[in-house]
Amino acid sequence: MSLGKHKLGSQGLEVSAIGLGCMGMSQSYGPADEAESIATLHRAIELGCTFLDTAEVYGPFINEELLGRALQGRRDQVTIATKFGFAVADDGVQTGVNSRPEHMREVVDASLKRLATDHIDLLYQHRVDPKVPMEDVAGTVGELVAQGKVRFFGLSEAGIANIRRAHAVHPVSALQSEYSLWERNLEPEIIPVLKELGIGLVPFAPLGRGFLAGDVKRAEDYPEGDFRRGDPRYQGANFDLNVAAAAAVRDIAEAKGVKPGQIAIAWLLAKGPEFGIDIVPIPGTKRRSYLEENVAAAEVKLDPTEMLGLDMALTADKVSGPRYNERTMSMVDR
Repeated sequence: MSLGKHKLGSQGLEVSAIGLGCMGMSQSYGPADEAESIATLHRAIELGCTFLDTAEVYGPFINEELLGRALQGRRDQVTIATKFGFAVADDGVQTGVNSRPEHMREVVDASLKRLATDHIDLLYQHRVDPKVPMEDVAGTVGELVAQGKVRFFGLSEAGIANIRRAHAVHPVSALQSEYSLWERNLEPEIIPVLKELGIGLVPFAPLGRGFLAGDVKRAEDYPEGDFRRGDPRYQGANFDLNVAAAAAVRDIAEAKGVKPGQIAIAWLLAKGPEFGIDIVPIPGTKRRSYLEENVAAAEVKLDPTEMLGLDMALTADKVSGPRYNERTMSMVDR
C-alpha cells in the first residue's frame, strides 16, 4: 500500500496521512542502529509515509544530521518538520528554552545545514518561551518564510492564548502536541480552537509511548538512557493500573485480527472527521517492521460502537499518573 496525502491546516500544507517521528533514531528509546534507521527512512518514502518529524534538540543535533545524510537525492520526496526553542549548551546539555529572534535565526540556519537542504517545510516552536512575546516569535517566523527558508509555521504544546497570539501575526498551520487514546488533554479547549482557526493537529506519542502497542515493561526494566525509565506512567502502581486500562485496545485488536497499535492510530485518524479538524499522527520508530505496521493502520476502520467503547474505556480518569515528570511538565503551556 501507499499512503495518501492529507491537508494539514488551512494554509496549503499537504503531508502524508501518517507521518514518521524520527526522535527515537537518535535518542530516548534505547540504542540506535544508524543503518536500520536510514533503511527505515527509505522504506517510509517507498510507502508514501513522507512527513518526517525531527528537531534540533534530538540528540541534540544528530537526528537532523541523520536525516540530512539519509535524504540525499530524495529531498523533494519528503516534507521535513523540525523545531527550535530550546537552549543547548556546548556540551549538548539542554539548559532551558530560548526563542529570542536572533537565536531563532541562528538555529534555523544551523538546521538547514544539518538537514542539507535550503528550506524547512514546517518549523515548530518546540516549547513556548515565557520570556519572549509570542508576537516576536511569529513575526520572526514570518521573516524566515519571506526569505524562503521556511514554508509553514507550527507550535508545539502551546496553550490557547499563545496559539491565538501567534496566529494573529503569522498563520499557524499545525499544533504538535501529545494526543492519543492515552492522553486526551486537548479535547475540552484546544481542539475547538484549532477548528475555529483552521489549524491542523499533529499528535506525537500516538501509541502512548508504547502502552497502546501492548508490549510494555516496567520502568526499571528499560536500559539506562531510555525515556521510559523516568515516565511516571511506567512506574509502580501506575504501571499495573495502566496495563489494565489498555486492555480495551488489545481486546478490539484481537477481535479485528490487527495489532493494538494499529487500533490506536486508526482511532486518531477517525477523530479528525469527528472533530472537524485535520489530524496527522506521527508514530515514532527506528525499525522497518514497526513502520510498516504503523502505516498499515490507515487501512483499519473502526465502527461507531468500537469508537465509543474506546472513548469510554480510556477517559482521563482511567489513566494513572502524570504524562511527564514535574520538570518536563512545567514547560507545557497550559
